[in-house]
Amino acid sequence: MTRLIVLFSIVLLCACSGDQADSVYVNGQIWTGDVSNPVATVMAVKDGKIIYVGDDAAKFSGKDKVDLDGKWVYPGFTDNHTHFLSAGYGLSSVYLKDAMTPEEFIKRIREFSASHPGDTWIMEGSWDHENWGGELPSKAWIDSVTGDHPLFITRYDGHMAFANSKAMQLAGVTAATISPAGGVLVKDANGEPTGIFKDAAMNLILKVIPDPTPAQLDEYLQAAVEHALSKGVTQVNDMGSYGGWKDLETYRRAVAAGNMKLRMYSFVPLATWQQLDTFVQRNGRGDDMVHWGGLKGYVDGSLGSTTAWFHQPYLDDPHSHGLNITDTSDLRKWVLGADKAGLHVAVHAIGDKANDFILGVYDEARKVNGERDRRFRVEHAQHVTKNAISNFARQQVVASMHPYHLVDDGIWAYKRLDTNRLKGTYAFRSMLENKVMITFGSDWPVAPVDPMLGIYAAVTRRTGDNKNPDGWYPAEKMTVEEAIRAYTTGNAFASFLDGKTGVLKAGNYADFTVLDQDIQQIAPEKIKDVRVLHTVVNGKYVYGPGKQK
Repeated sequence: MTRLIVLFSIVLLCACSGDQADSVYVNGQIWTGDVSNPVATVMAVKDGKIIYVGDDAAKFSGKDKVDLDGKWVYPGFTDNHTHFLSAGYGLSSVYLKDAMTPEEFIKRIREFSASHPGDTWIMEGSWDHENWGGELPSKAWIDSVTGDHPLFITRYDGHMAFANSKAMQLAGVTAATISPAGGVLVKDANGEPTGIFKDAAMNLILKVIPDPTPAQLDEYLQAAVEHALSKGVTQVNDMGSYGGWKDLETYRRAVAAGNMKLRMYSFVPLATWQQLDTFVQRNGRGDDMVHWGGLKGYVDGSLGSTTAWFHQPYLDDPHSHGLNITDTSDLRKWVLGADKAGLHVAVHAIGDKANDFILGVYDEARKVNGERDRRFRVEHAQHVTKNAISNFARQQVVASMHPYHLVDDGIWAYKRLDTNRLKGTYAFRSMLENKVMITFGSDWPVAPVDPMLGIYAAVTRRTGDNKNPDGWYPAEKMTVEEAIRAYTTGNAFASFLDGKTGVLKAGNYADFTVLDQDIQQIAPEKIKDVRVLHTVVNGKYVYGPGKQK
């Protein structure tokens, strides 16, 4: 009898005191992403995971009650495609994306070179020759202002780069150097290299640039992490900056040191699929902070560099259909082999021919290797035909897209492509109507890592020159909620973290961001100005003035 009284007292005490939690977030306007429980005001967290989402603040006696002050809470955003470490490096390098004239371009390089004495390499840059009408830069512009620095700066799309004479001298590039397969070394009328290297030709310079040290890579990582967290990004898919494998080593080193503040899915080059297969067999696939098992390949280049691969030639270069960067027989062999090994394959395809080609290879792999949950991805899926959209849907291939690119491309794409092809550019609405799984990201540093800018681009389709206030090919706009899901639930699926992230529900990780405005209620053109107040990963504040657990 005494024992029953004691047990009854314990149960009564628990019922009176409420459920235990590490943190209880109250007075919020929470969009959960959970169709069965779409909105709430209270969320409770224990051991880094959500244990309750609803409206009953009295249910919990958490020792850490956080008043959200009526602010707007969303699941943490995932960026589906970054080059994370080079983006971290680029935060402290010369920035040229908004240099609107050759004079400004030269001025910024001169000032950066002068403020960094020595002979270190100058890289990144993110320049865009379309800002001043399309004339490509020449080594003659900057040789006199770079001092002892070798310079090799990439166009913002990453598929074309510009070198000064010092860099070409170190690499042994001369008039006798020929363009490699899958690339173009641009030369002037006298046969001299101008300093422009497209796609595979970039390797002529890259091979002589010293590798960063592990300590430098750690610095790039921390800079990139802090910046991404400030934009509400809690999870990243990284396609590699330094060969993929060095990137993965950096992330694993950060986890071992307890320094990883966001989730990372690290991809390595598709050509190394056998090495990854062996690595996975020995080391598994990581955990929910850093995992691997994904491979990134390339079919073609980019529209801006006129190296995206099309069925029809470019309007402004009628002798060119673009490039297939990777030998198609190799690419097919690698995809089939990697898929048979159970690895996750993602391949870059921008032009319509590139998309058709890789969808055909994916279809072959499915038939040869049998049905399974493979989640093939096409990175960018930028210019597609109606037939390609049908194949995305039929084959259940993920369209890993990057909406902010259209803000730039929409200014000048008409010079390269006819109207019929442009109608299939960033075809968000057409893909959604055909039930294609769309996921979103930035391709950072090609575009800003800020999801607010991506959502803004997807729902307004406004271009950077302000000449399309109603949207560039507005029939392809999507709703704000659809864009949010592409950044959350869609990316969780494409990262093999569905059921763990992307939705605020009991059992999932407590990864979320707090915004200063409701992006679903304000005018769509104002979404780009929304600020992140707090970012939380595993129930811990990692950005903003919140209490660090």
